[in-house]
Amino acid sequence: MEFVVGASEATMRSLLCKLGNLLAQEYSLIRGVRGDIQYINDELATMQAFLGDLGSALDDHDRRLKSWMKQIRDMAYDMEDCVDDFAHRLPQDSLTDARCSFIMTAVYEVWTFWPRRDIASKISKLKIRAQHIAERRSRYGVDNPVRSGSRAEKNHAVTYVIAEHLMASRQLIRTENPVGVVVDMEKLGVWLTKRDKGSHRAVLSLIGFGGVGKTTIAMALYQDFGNGFDCRASVTVSQNFDEDEVLRGVLGQIKPVDSQTKPKEGQEGSNTGKLEKKNLVADIKSSVKRIVPLLSGHRTQSNDGSSHWMQTKLETMNHDQLVEELKKRLIGRSYLLLIDDIWSVETWGTIRNWLPHNNTKDSTVIVTTRFQAVGAACSERDGTDYLHTVNVLSDADSKSLFLHGVSESTSSKSSNNHEGIWKYCGGLPLAIVTMAGLVACNPQNKSDHWSKVCKSLFPEQVAPLTLEGVTRILDYCYNDLPADLKTCSLYLSIFPKGSKISKKRLTRRWISECFVSEKQGLSAEEVAETYFNQLVSRKIIRPVDHSSNGKVKSFKVHDMILEYIVSKSSEENFITVVGGHWLMPTPSNKVRRLSMQSIGSKHENSTKGMNLSQVRSLTVFGSQNRRLPFHSFNNGIIQMLDLEGWKGLTDKHLNDICKMLVLKYLSLRRTEVSEIPSRIEKLQYLETLDIRETNVEVLPKAFGQLKRLRSMLGGNKNTRKALKLPHEKNKEPMKVLRILSGIEIDDDSSAVASLHQLTGLRKLAIYKLNTREGSQIFKELSSAIEYLCSCGLQTLTINDEGSGFINSLDTMSAPPRYIIGLELSGKMEKAPKWIKDLNNLYKLTLSVTVLRTDTFKLV
Repeated sequence: MEFVVGASEATMRSLLCKLGNLLAQEYSLIRGVRGDIQYINDELATMQAFLGDLGSALDDHDRRLKSWMKQIRDMAYDMEDCVDDFAHRLPQDSLTDARCSFIMTAVYEVWTFWPRRDIASKISKLKIRAQHIAERRSRYGVDNPVRSGSRAEKNHAVTYVIAEHLMASRQLIRTENPVGVVVDMEKLGVWLTKRDKGSHRAVLSLIGFGGVGKTTIAMALYQDFGNGFDCRASVTVSQNFDEDEVLRGVLGQIKPVDSQTKPKEGQEGSNTGKLEKKNLVADIKSSVKRIVPLLSGHRTQSNDGSSHWMQTKLETMNHDQLVEELKKRLIGRSYLLLIDDIWSVETWGTIRNWLPHNNTKDSTVIVTTRFQAVGAACSERDGTDYLHTVNVLSDADSKSLFLHGVSESTSSKSSNNHEGIWKYCGGLPLAIVTMAGLVACNPQNKSDHWSKVCKSLFPEQVAPLTLEGVTRILDYCYNDLPADLKTCSLYLSIFPKGSKISKKRLTRRWISECFVSEKQGLSAEEVAETYFNQLVSRKIIRPVDHSSNGKVKSFKVHDMILEYIVSKSSEENFITVVGGHWLMPTPSNKVRRLSMQSIGSKHENSTKGMNLSQVRSLTVFGSQNRRLPFHSFNNGIIQMLDLEGWKGLTDKHLNDICKMLVLKYLSLRRTEVSEIPSRIEKLQYLETLDIRETNVEVLPKAFGQLKRLRSMLGGNKNTRKALKLPHEKNKEPMKVLRILSGIEIDDDSSAVASLHQLTGLRKLAIYKLNTREGSQIFKELSSAIEYLCSCGLQTLTINDEGSGFINSLDTMSAPPRYIIGLELSGKMEKAPKWIKDLNNLYKLTLSVTVLRTDTFKLV
């Protein structure tokens, strides 16, 4: 297995930046330590260059080299932990200001003597450790890597590829029917529609080798036939699963029989309907390019918080109550359940006992499994159930799928450079699609190159493809990635199997982890976008949902690809996964990044025996009904804390969080937190604060003191809950703030004047606006929005609850020329005239309006 060069290089970059900052502090270090830090800095810089050479070297690293590289990585981690741990114990000011007196300097040195002495001791030991690592390399004959011309050319071309993907990032992404499964779909579709109806549920079992397309077919059936049932749900189980989490997953998709959501008062009724995209484009001038509108009349609000209440209720239920609740919701109704990836007969028996035994309505359960015996046990009743084996694709379908995959990932449709590659993939769709992504992202390689690659991967072509053969393909595709993309792909192992992952959540985390940074004039967000698009093109991730502007909103990772990534990540101690679907061995090394997945009562001691003192990233998934081991963490080094959906959060935990002084990313989304403590001002490194769908209604006074904050995410767009800004005007502007989402503005919002200071803002989302026309707040908000639009605001969302503010936007002195997304909700009488001048507009949403079709005939 290859060493994870990308992850190591990312760690090195982050550490070298911190060492440079530490060297710049003239009075922060004890005499003599500066030389040690300079030595370590120079040594690690050389090691980073060595790591870079590995990325373009031949892929035949021996065990000595891998062991040596592991030592470099671990030392870099420990050095970064050391710097982070002591950074908050020393005043941030370096006392270089001329106004600082000799007495103040002396007081400072006495005050900080012990922490400076402590860091001096640890840095001295790390210097000796770095010297030993360097000596060990020569002592054991670790040779320099041999460069490969093709790899060097590939890395040299990465910049161009990144720029190309940035240009393509705003193209609409198509969603098409699966390729190569027409016969399976027709056969199974006939069975679903014409099978004998009876009082018993029928079970359709799809069996086949991993990656053969079972889940693809099952999901296609689920989508095509789901509307014919009263209710439906889909979940993934796999080898190791939490029964309560699976039950909650099903119940979260099946509403109670008597569940009726009501629209909010004043939001019912509509007679204007939806305007087709083609009508809008015909009426608006052609200067509005590539717009994907969502235009409707007086929209009905469908979520009044009842679904949130039901989900909260589910979190408090024990196992028996969850089973009874599921039976109650299914009895007397026709249902379609998709149970993906069952690994044992025992698992099926458990799930079967959750379902009503006497059901008078026709229902169907679709299961997928890799094992014949499991499929036979699920579909054991002749004449009622159906067992279907999903076979590999024919040569014709294999070629069609391969060419389709290549055309999706590149603008070139030529097949001259990859003739016959699909023949080596044994008809396995996963292998075919993965190879298609590899070929599409290496257009410079000719046919003879790919012929050599295939022969090296499969010296003796065997069909069907074995698990070992799939692993070889995944190995080659992974090793072909540039170093940065290797790191970003390994990071996917944090997320649970089968989960739908938010693209924005992933890219924000990349940035906070320093895996992505500004490059060649592109912002960190733009670079992250290009990396994401490359993973899509290489078929490592699969888009699932798209926003109305055509860009990917969420995605999934194929089970076998994720299993490969989790294994590699665990091997290199990059990310440690506990709980969830994976049966991973307890790590013997220090845990650096911890992902806790669906840990229920059965896994109380899942972190027992682990060294958690060096955890710098903690992510929690599922409903955690027990306390997290906060006492085992070192608050001084934690940079990432993602507790989205964790119902065990208490005020005590928030107090602990406010001690994590180098924290960069904090997500409390969908937790029950109701107040953010004022001590959050201590988190001076915080870049992302996500408190969406919580009970927090007011931001603390200290919010304005978070000078490095880039994304402030709050409120609930569905229920129109919003955050009130603190009343105090910021003494210093938050210059780096890029996103301010989910806020409320009314006539008491005295902090509106502070919006003028947010000149770096790229997205402003006002979920609740209620102010009197002509009031001071009305005027200040109008002025602030116009000014921010002139500074580069790209996305503007306003939900006007009746003040008429959105109608005043027409009076802006200049059109908001940087706007790419505009969402206006309220009693809009006419669209702003400047819409026709927005050449960069990609998304336009006008809802709950009183507009008519002729309103859009702009001249």
